[in-house]
Amino acid sequence: MIKVFGHTAPDTDSTGSPIIWAWYLNEIRQLPAMAVLQGEPNTEAAWMLQRWNLDKPGLIEDVVAGEDCVIVDTNNPAELPKSINDANVIEIIDHHMLVGGIKTRTPINITIRPLACTATIMHDLIGDDMARMPEPVKGAMLTCILSDTMEFRSPTTTDHDRAVAEKLAADLGVDIPEFAAEMFAAKSDVSSFSEEALLRMDSKEFELNGKKLRVSVLETTAPQVLLDRKDALMAAMPTVAGADGADEVLLFVIDILKEEATLLVANDLIKQIAEKSFGVTVGGDTVVLPGVLSRKKQIIPALAV
Repeated sequence: MIKVFGHTAPDTDSTGSPIIWAWYLNEIRQLPAMAVLQGEPNTEAAWMLQRWNLDKPGLIEDVVAGEDCVIVDTNNPAELPKSINDANVIEIIDHHMLVGGIKTRTPINITIRPLACTATIMHDLIGDDMARMPEPVKGAMLTCILSDTMEFRSPTTTDHDRAVAEKLAADLGVDIPEFAAEMFAAKSDVSSFSEEALLRMDSKEFELNGKKLRVSVLETTAPQVLLDRKDALMAAMPTVAGADGADEVLLFVIDILKEEATLLVANDLIKQIAEKSFGVTVGGDTVVLPGVLSRKKQIIPALAV
């Protein structure tokens, strides 16, 4: 049985894309496969599963030596099971920069394309067999694309991402603005999560001049709900950093509707990073970054210390 999974702290794309590709492997390639997750899905991903009546994939903590795996929505070993190089990785499908460090036993298919969403790449790879895809899986594909593009607001959005999403929405009879509003409302409901959970919910590890950073983003249509917890979030940062082997946690609260980010400035190092990276002057414990929406395209590439 082939296990299909994405990165740790699964967001919508890392929850939906394993479902999409497991369907393709089972139904089209006739290869037994199952979607699995490295952790509980975030609130938007959980909403997607309920909205399209999809079973939540099982959870895994690691992989077994020699078992077949397909990696989606990441190629970073830091975001994969610790024993990934002992498994038999047979395919990688991703839209992030190539990190390196994954060892395979044989030559494999690797597809990394500069699109906003892994699900868009899968749409293209599936091709004419999209006609056989059931509505719930198409619904997951649409949700993934709208999530990763922030309903086409993100600078990572391409014309192709938009075209695929609009075609899927037409096939499903979905009004994109109404559907996206429901998605973002689900994503914004974080009342049940601890500060530590929020700092890890959508985060990536990144090394900058010898400093190990956990770069976290929280995308929301209700940023004040998170900013009201600012003091508690900043107080939790040293605990999360220490437990995760990081030097600092950077938290960007992304306002989807205003199309801006607010960075929490918990100490002098984060202040230095903010000023050098984004050309701003920090006068308090937050700084607003107009137009900043994408960690992949606007945050990670800009980071400097």
